[in-house]
This record gives sequence, structure tokens and C-alpha cells, in this order.
Amino acid sequence: MLQLRPTCEHCNTTLPPESLDARICSFECTFCANCVDSVLGNVCPNCGGGFVPRPVRPVHDWKGGNHLAGYPAQSTVKHRPVDLAAQAALRERLRGVPPEQR
Repeated sequence: MLQLRPTCEHCNTTLPPESLDARICSFECTFCANCVDSVLGNVCPNCGGGFVPRPVRPVHDWKGGNHLAGYPAQSTVKHRPVDLAAQAALRERLRGVPPEQR
């Protein structure tokens, strides 16, 4: 079950469960689309993987109790701004390696 973290780990922008701007890596590191594109270069600073849009959990119980009220989003903020120098080095190291091959 995805945690649906409430904010961007880098800039702390609010990312509510219905946000279409949330991006996650396979470890659920969560960043806003702006940080992924302009700061991270689609390279997760925690694992080196790429990002995909975070799915939106249904608000309504359309089937089987699988909805936001039954499985609420996480409320704990994980704010840890990226070390820009370290991120630049990681991006350089992975330059030309597509996310699916990292």
C-alpha cells in the first residue's frame, strides 16, 4: 500500500492525496514534479532510480472498501532537502543511463 506522503522531500511543497504533481521512485521517495524536473533531473537522490507520477487513491468506495478513508494518506512529513552538489555528482554518474537500466 502506497504511503502517499504529504509533501515534497526537497522543497516541502504540499502534495495532498489527489495531487497530480507528486512523483515517486520505487522506494516511494516523494518529490514534486517541479523538483524532479528542475533539481533532480529524474534521478532519485536516495536510490538513483527514476520517478513516475504517484497514483491517486480513490476518494469514494467504488469497490471492496478500497478508498482514501479506508486507507488514509500518511501524515508524517519527510523533509530532507537535497544536497545539490551530491545530486549533481550522482546525475553526472548516471548521465545517459535510462531509469529502466539503473
